[in-house]
Amino acid sequence: MTTASALLPATASHPPQEPALLSQYRHVRAATEMLVADLSDADATVQSMDDASPAKWHLAHTSWFFEEFVLGARVPDYEPVDPQYRYLFNSYYEAVGARHPRPRRGLLTRPSLDEILAYREAIDESMFSLLMTAQTDDEAALITLGLHHEQQHQELLLTDILHLFAQNPLRPAYAPELVVPVVADPRPAPEWIRFAGDIVSVGHGGDGFAFDCEGPRHQVLLRPYALCSHPVSNRQWFEFIEDGGYQTAGLWLSDGWRWVCDNQIEAPLYWEARDGTWWQMSLRGMHPVDPDSPVTHVSFFEADAFARWAERRLPTEAEWEHAARNLPATGNFIEGRSLRPLPDRQNTSGVLRQMFGDVWEWTASAFLPYPGFRPSTGAVGEYNGKFMSSQMVLRGGSCVTPESHIRATYRNFFYPQQRWQFTGLRLADDV
Repeated sequence: MTTASALLPATASHPPQEPALLSQYRHVRAATEMLVADLSDADATVQSMDDASPAKWHLAHTSWFFEEFVLGARVPDYEPVDPQYRYLFNSYYEAVGARHPRPRRGLLTRPSLDEILAYREAIDESMFSLLMTAQTDDEAALITLGLHHEQQHQELLLTDILHLFAQNPLRPAYAPELVVPVVADPRPAPEWIRFAGDIVSVGHGGDGFAFDCEGPRHQVLLRPYALCSHPVSNRQWFEFIEDGGYQTAGLWLSDGWRWVCDNQIEAPLYWEARDGTWWQMSLRGMHPVDPDSPVTHVSFFEADAFARWAERRLPTEAEWEHAARNLPATGNFIEGRSLRPLPDRQNTSGVLRQMFGDVWEWTASAFLPYPGFRPSTGAVGEYNGKFMSSQMVLRGGSCVTPESHIRATYRNFFYPQQRWQFTGLRLADDV
């Protein structure tokens, strides 16, 4: 399938007079198309479950976003590429109008993948012309939002492809396995990093892009706490399974235990037992579970049960952000081309490791508005605020998140039973 070197476009050379926002637009759009370069029309059409979307739909929806919110509003007498696309590729924007039901996106055998790519090209041509002109601050902010929206869909596209390929008994690989040098040094031993309690400021403030749900910046009271230096590993999860973690009702929240029983959950998603050894499906195909890599594809219910089994807890999102506030947002992201979580091989003691990249880390915090939060006006105000119910916050990004997309204040959110994303956990404790 897609070669590892083709996952992200090389930095293109453009005329020096080209606006920075246009260069950013070119890069993000090209990166998306690199991800589907070797998918067949069938690969890009099938929908493996209600929560996932076909790759073809991701390609179209991210183009629809620019057509609906930028070109249609800014270009005089703009004529849509195809008026039917407004219905087919709207996701959840009630203010825009009716839309094709999400669970039936996989039935859209037409338009074809080639037609969707032609749609993207048409939108790009119009956006290139628009971006060569001056933008107001509000217009530039909306286009920047569209680019970060597309980066979100780059990650969703890969996680949805993984779920799709995992349903195929052939277990096809999206990308061939990288040759990784054998490292003899063991994974550094986890440590507990302590933080003093205080009244601290959290949330986004100042310059740079952020989604509306990341603000306003506000103060919270933190009691003294500690975070584990590393995310929970597969080796630790082996112990949880062997100790009967999935059979011990007392470890689970009531809804979590019902979910385990109803779905016969016995291990993280994509794990398979083969002759006494755990194997795992990844974007690079089936391979033995690496004991020293962070565990991934676990739900909030599983993360919470594991923390209780370990006699610890999950961090709150304020604790996580406070601990990460001065750390560089670098790590194992999509640019590293691993396409799966990796072990930490740096013997650095006394510091937090792998806070960014590898796996999204579940927190104990529900996705709720910060004090003073107000959604944006218009249809784009539906972007985050309407989902502040029954979902839990994750932090830090994953191995398929674009590095330029992440920051310490970033709030991802999913329902507690969902685990097809690259979701893991880090333990916390009171001091």
